[in-house]
Amino acid sequence: MKRSLVFLLFAVSPLLAQAADVTDNQLIERTVRDYIESQHKPDPARMERGLDPKLAKRTYWQAADGSEFIMNTDYDTMVNVAKNYNKDGTKFPAQPRVDIKILDVDQRVATVKLTADEWIDYMHLYKNQQSEWKIVNVLWQYHDTTRQASKK
Repeated sequence: MKRSLVFLLFAVSPLLAQAADVTDNQLIERTVRDYIESQHKPDPARMERGLDPKLAKRTYWQAADGSEFIMNTDYDTMVNVAKNYNKDGTKFPAQPRVDIKILDVDQRVATVKLTADEWIDYMHLYKNQQSEWKIVNVLWQYHDTTRQASKK
């Protein structure tokens, strides 16, 4: 009987580990969906749920004079984007593109690539003490990088 129980524990433990991975992957995907879908249909509460308050979102940008710089966006700005950017419902197609690829998960950190209609986001997430996944870093660019410039 004891041998059977030990065997059963060894046989089931990989399945339990896989179940934990699936759960984390589902939670990571939900966090990324909160980020993007809160922009599709204005919902600042969803954006807040997905972001760490110390969010650092960055891209390279070309100033009107031709010089290049790193443009930073913070948590408050992204919550405001979720609240106001698509109020009139015209900023995204009826069926927006949302392609989420979880590139790596290691215990409490993850790297994700989000491909949306007009841009890509590379994201870093972490799992906090409440087992919530939060986006802490985003590096993004437009698919058409000529758009990464201030109008003259």
